[in-house]
Order: sequence, then structure tokens, then C-alpha cells
Amino acid sequence: MEKIECKFYVGQLIHHQLFNYRGVVVDVDPEFQETEEWYEKVARSRPPKDEPWYHILVHNAKHTTYVAECNLTPDSSSQSISHPLVNHFFTQFKNGKYIRPMN
Repeated sequence: MEKIECKFYVGQLIHHQLFNYRGVVVDVDPEFQETEEWYEKVARSRPPKDEPWYHILVHNAKHTTYVAECNLTPDSSSQSISHPLVNHFFTQFKNGKYIRPMN
């Protein structure tokens, strides 16, 4: 089985290139994990399914998104995001990234 390299990691700030929003990565799938119906309805740019996809908390919103790696770039602002679920996933924001709780 081939190991897939992900460009982004949990806790990293990102910028969505097509929809121009900031967010933070909360989970990574090595490849697309949604249904074919979801892909046909939502993924209009038809990004690759065999590359990483990311679960994102969107800044200044209450929803999350599921985004293909090709649509993301690192967010260089180093500014925290505002989302009601941030404290559910992370314990602190330090040096421009979010820190997960230790298990």
C-alpha cells in the first residue's frame, strides 16, 4: 500500500483558494471518504478523490467543510479563528497553530 503524504496537519491554519475563507484543519482523510452523491452535488470543481481531503472549521462561521487538498494553501496570517467548536478539538493556540489535547 502506498503511503500518502499530506501537505496539511491537524491544527494548521489554511486558506481555501476558491471560496476565500480561512479555517483550521481538525481531521485528515488520506483520500475522499464521502459518498458519490455528495461528490456530485458539492465538489463542483471535481478535485481528485485519491489525494488527501480535510475536515475544516471555518473562521467566523458555525459550519465545517470537507475540502480537497488541491483547494487549500497555508494561511500565513497566524491569527486564530473564531468557531464554536475550536475548544472541542484544541486546548490552545500557540505560534500560529492549534494544539490538541494530550491523551
